[in-house]
Amino acid sequence: MKRLKKILLGLLIVFLLIQFIQPDKNINRQEQSTDLVKTVNVPYNIQVILKNSCYDCHSNSTRYPWYARVQPLGWLLANHIREGKAELNFNEFGSYALRRQISKLNGIGCILFFLCAEQSYIYLSNASPNKNGQARQMPDLRNDPGKKTVKVTSP
Repeated sequence: MKRLKKILLGLLIVFLLIQFIQPDKNINRQEQSTDLVKTVNVPYNIQVILKNSCYDCHSNSTRYPWYARVQPLGWLLANHIREGKAELNFNEFGSYALRRQISKLNGIGCILFFLCAEQSYIYLSNASPNKNGQARQMPDLRNDPGKKTVKVTSP
């Protein structure tokens, strides 16, 4: 029993010490001219879905949940954000080559339906666009992204 107490105390000390090692925050509040909604004329209701469900991991400005300050959850979240931005950064969408833009637009529906999202993020997040049937409002974004209105289709 004494050995178990020492192990638990050691784990508690390690847990407390790692709280001082915080990952860099992904916060940039500047509007960018290369943002998806400035490049493609996305309807407002779809913009809301994208910003509430996707922009936290796929833009240069993340709204962090409370548990992002608790390590190792914060490290896990920071890694998801880094990977998400590497795959698709909505703030830099307009700077992508046309072929990449079309490819990314094709994948947005998949991301919103969580076919591509990481399962561990889904369990930690409240960002599901499938709540209240929002996913049914997802537009067909496979059109040429040349600043035109996208059509809203149901899945």
